[in-house]
Amino acid sequence: MEMVKAVVTNWFFWGFVLGFTFCVLSIVAHWKTKGELKRLKGHLSDKLEIEAEKMAEMKGKLDALKLENENMRIKINSGRVQNDTTALERELEIYARAEKAMVLGAPGFAQAWEKAKEGALTEIEAEESGKSLPRRLFKRFFSRGGSSVGAEVIEALPAESSNRKSSSAPQA
Repeated sequence: MEMVKAVVTNWFFWGFVLGFTFCVLSIVAHWKTKGELKRLKGHLSDKLEIEAEKMAEMKGKLDALKLENENMRIKINSGRVQNDTTALERELEIYARAEKAMVLGAPGFAQAWEKAKEGALTEIEAEESGKSLPRRLFKRFFSRGGSSVGAEVIEALPAESSNRKSSSAPQA
């Protein structure tokens, strides 16, 4: 027992026990830290995979939107090539003729409206191809942008007809 008492009272024994205890505690803490680090690496890799998928999805959407934007830009620019006033004037003439046809006889509005639009379109296409005269006169009245042009033409028509009558009277 004396030997045990001598060992327990020795400073070297207490230093060894204390050192061994710290060593065991540090090994346990290291294992815990190592497990925590492994768990955090797993979370990080999962997060990076999810973000990579979302980023790829966003890039795909962005590329699709860029392509759609480019297609729309091309469509808009190609639409601007056509003279807007000419297109609007043509559309106005189609609707005016269709409305006139509707006023004349409209038993069922939808069918009659479609038939009137188709008829007006064929008339306009015939006039545009040069087979008819009214389109050129209509353009003459409205393309110069003033009512004075229409008035000149209207004033000129009665003067010409009276000249024709007076010139035809002496001949008879």
